[in-house]
Formats: sequence, C-alpha cells, structure tokens
Amino acid sequence: MATVLPFRAVRPDSKVADQVAALPYDVYTRESAKQYVIDKPLSFLNIDRPETQFPDGYDIYAPEVYQKANQLLQSQRSQKIYIQDHQKHYYVYELTMQGRRQTGIVALSSIDDYINDVCRKHENTIEEKELDRINHVDVCSAQTGPIFLAYRAQRAIDRIVREVKKHQSIFNFVADDGIRHRGWKVSEEQTDAIMRAFEKVKCTYIADGHHRAMSAVKVGLKRRAAHPDYDGTEEFNYFLSVLFPDNQLKIMDYNRFVKDLNGLTEEEFLNQLSESFTVNELHGKRHPLQKFDVTMYLHHKWYLLRAKPEVIASRVGNVVEELDTSLLQDVVLKPILGIDDPRTDKRIQFVGGIEGLDGLTKRVNATVDGVAFAMYPTSIQELFEVADAHLLMPPKSTWFEPKIRSGLFIHEIER
Repeated sequence: MATVLPFRAVRPDSKVADQVAALPYDVYTRESAKQYVIDKPLSFLNIDRPETQFPDGYDIYAPEVYQKANQLLQSQRSQKIYIQDHQKHYYVYELTMQGRRQTGIVALSSIDDYINDVCRKHENTIEEKELDRINHVDVCSAQTGPIFLAYRAQRAIDRIVREVKKHQSIFNFVADDGIRHRGWKVSEEQTDAIMRAFEKVKCTYIADGHHRAMSAVKVGLKRRAAHPDYDGTEEFNYFLSVLFPDNQLKIMDYNRFVKDLNGLTEEEFLNQLSESFTVNELHGKRHPLQKFDVTMYLHHKWYLLRAKPEVIASRVGNVVEELDTSLLQDVVLKPILGIDDPRTDKRIQFVGGIEGLDGLTKRVNATVDGVAFAMYPTSIQELFEVADAHLLMPPKSTWFEPKIRSGLFIHEIER
C-alpha cells in the first residue's frame, strides 16, 4: 500500500502567500523566468530558477547558482517570510479554475514506493534535467516543488477533506492567471484518519513532475549512502507530493508543431497521410472530438484526420499503441516527418492545451512549411492503465491544468 505521511512544512506567511506562489520552474524558459521575477522579489521563481539572479549567459548549472538558491531561501526564512510548523501535519490544497475545483492532500511519499513501483510512472526522464533538480534539492537541502500525484478516489478521504475545508484556511488568493488557491492545515484528530484511509490506497501515480520525483529519489539514495546507519525515518527517505483523486482531475490536449514537412510537398504529404487516415478539409479550426481523430493545420487550412478502421484495429489491445499520441508518432511523425526521437529532435515543439488552437496557428503561420496537430486528450484512466502495465507513454502525452504552485509547501531534508 502507498506510504503517505504528514510532515512539518516550511510555508509562507499567509500575508505574502500570493506573492510567493509560483508556477513550476519548468513552465518557463530562462528568458521568461528572468523577465517574470522583475519587481517580484518574493516570488519563489527566484529560488526555483536561481540563474535569474545572474547575468545573461552565466552557466545556469554552476555551483554558485544553486548556492544562491539556498542563500535566498535561508534569507527569506530569517525574515519570517517563511515559517515552519512545530508539529507534523497533512495539508489540504484546493485549486479552482473556471469554476472547477480539485483538492489534494499535501504529504510525503516514500522513495521506496517509487523504487518498488507503488508510486507508478508513465514517462521517461532526461538525465540533464534530473541533474539540475538533484543539485537544487541537495544544495538547498529541501524539496521545493511538489510532485503531482493521482490516486483512485476514496470516499473516506473525500469526507475528511470536506470537514477540513470547513475550517480557517492558511492561504486564500487568486493568482494573476485567475486560478484561486486555498490551503488548510489538517488537525491532529484528522491526521490519524487520513493515514488510515491511505492505507487502503494500493498505489499512486505520477501525473506531473517525473523529473522532480526522480531527483528527490536520487538525493535520498545519495544521503542513505552517506548515512549507512539510516533507519528509514529520516526526511530524505520521502519526497514532497500533492495527491489528488482521479475523479477531480482534468487532462488537456498536448499538441504538436513540426517546423517543416521533411522535404515533402503539400500534395506528397497529404497523399502519405491518406494511407492511414481519411483526410477531409474543415471549414474552420476545431479540436478533435473523439479518439483516433487528429485535427491538423497546414498552409492556412484545417483538416480532420480520422484513422482508418484497419489502423485502429491493429492497435487495439495494446494500452500504449491505443494512445492518440502514440498513433501520431508511429504513423505520422516518425515515418513521414522523420521525427525519430521527439524528446531530442529540434524540429518538433510540444504545445500545451492551455494555449488553445491559436498557439498552433501562430507557430505554423510563422513558417513556410510548418504543420501542427491538435490531439484528443489522454484520459486519466489511460494514464493508469499504462502505468499499471509498467509501460511508458510517448513524451508529452498529458497536460494537467491547473498547475500546482511551488513555494506554498516546502519539505526540509537533513543536511
């Protein structure tokens, strides 16, 4: 069963929580992060992306960059911008986007659950991105970006959460993107009930934050090696997470833009597509309305690509091949457009559904032969099925909204 434990959170004073809270570090480019923190000295992005404190072109992986992150964190703690609870607690974190609420439990998850596949993954990680967060966690001796976990909804947990939310919140604000964030500290009486309820949760699933999770695990293993007498209770044996029930989560489309047609003419490209899809021009832009449909934008026109029955039949029964992102990669991106490895190929960009279709048309219209594909969203059940089968999705198959904020809860580990 999943290990989900309370902890002594380091968290911002409620009066400045709205100024501290920041989107995850990997939402930003280096340039956009530096621009964002101008006149925002309390934004956690200053700590999460400490290269923003250095001149342009400075090596973002230099030791002094990570030391700056720790310096900023400790300085703000000494100024009482952050406080630490005296007792271990669970916390409840609610996000409201366009009237839809999702509420999670902020807690610690076990690195052994990750290693033993109780906390299940659906994506590979990239070593360079891991190394950045390993250094950040290790130097700060703190996990600053919670991992977004999902679990199959439990009525007992739902009941407890409803009771917790009747009490005074520890923060309540609307961020500049219109998303409301509220948090509560769980009482001592309710802590035991949450712990017992999670004992019935067989496994958890990483929804977002694979690199943060792997980095936390590697730092934990490093510290175990440095403390051969560890007994499993040390803070480095756990990682910061927010656990949401599956029935409250929304996965948006994660779309693709390719900069060129791999040397093909428009006619040649459409002809090759027609081998696997029926291709029909649309009267305007729209998202695909069902699985195995893709809408495509090319040369100022929108098309509906509907996979042919024989193509669908050849993929049904394989939980990875049934994914629309797999279909596009296997039938279009690799064999026709030459995108062998979408994780490293510079010709492809992944566009989160939060940008809408305009994010695709804008990119295509800025090129001569660019093409964009709007995807039907992956479902949370598909994510569970892939992870339960110990398989991996193509990269960038899921885009979750709203994004949990960094800086609202921090987990200290031993130095």
